[in-house]
Amino acid sequence: MKKIAIVTGASGGMGQVFVQELAKEALDEIWIIGRNEQRLLALKNQFGEKITPICKDLTKNADVLSLSDILKKQNPSVLWLVNNAGMARMAPSRELPLSEIEQTIDLNCKAPAALINICAPFMVEGTKILNVSSASAFQPVPYINLYAATKAFERSYSRALNAELKPCGITVTAVCPSWVDTDMLSKVINGKRVRFPGIVAPEKVVRKAIKDAKKGRDMSVCSFYVKCQHLNVKLLPQGLTMKIWMRGVKKYL
Repeated sequence: MKKIAIVTGASGGMGQVFVQELAKEALDEIWIIGRNEQRLLALKNQFGEKITPICKDLTKNADVLSLSDILKKQNPSVLWLVNNAGMARMAPSRELPLSEIEQTIDLNCKAPAALINICAPFMVEGTKILNVSSASAFQPVPYINLYAATKAFERSYSRALNAELKPCGITVTAVCPSWVDTDMLSKVINGKRVRFPGIVAPEKVVRKAIKDAKKGRDMSVCSFYVKCQHLNVKLLPQGLTMKIWMRGVKKYL
């Protein structure tokens, strides 16, 4: 059986870094999943024949289910599954159309859970699952509340699933960074340049996530800033935490 990794949201930001780092592992292939075919092909050109581009839209049930057919045909051992694809927008929740609400929940929640179940028959002892959550999963976050709620799902789901799968030798890790310096992050909102405290490079997040997964940890926190966030929300009332957040974010909205 060939040994593979699967990375979703591979065509940008942290996804590309996950591909770069997993290319160093003892793998026969890395299946990269995204909607932008040109970017996927560019990654193949960069990293070589080990890369298998799969152009899919994970908000569509048919595209998600089609991956099951590909796996059954190839019958590989899935050693790494990185659920990195996600979407977010900072805005008052009343401005979000139904289509965006559905797509956010489908991509951030439904797709990772579905892919894990689809890949489960092909996983072996030692398989690592990385679900990219967020530090926003630690508490309610106004003005990105839909995104934060989906990431809270992802964190809770990952940690519980890790307890379920540990007897099988499979690790599930919720990756919980704060601000990550990628194109997904809007640097200007309503003409105002946004200040992101504690922002880190995607390489730092990804390398820490892979290291933590190898150690069997159910959560990966990549910086001292996020560790302080995690501690603060345990000590402070959530209402106070939200007031502090709203005081800082309202000037951009």
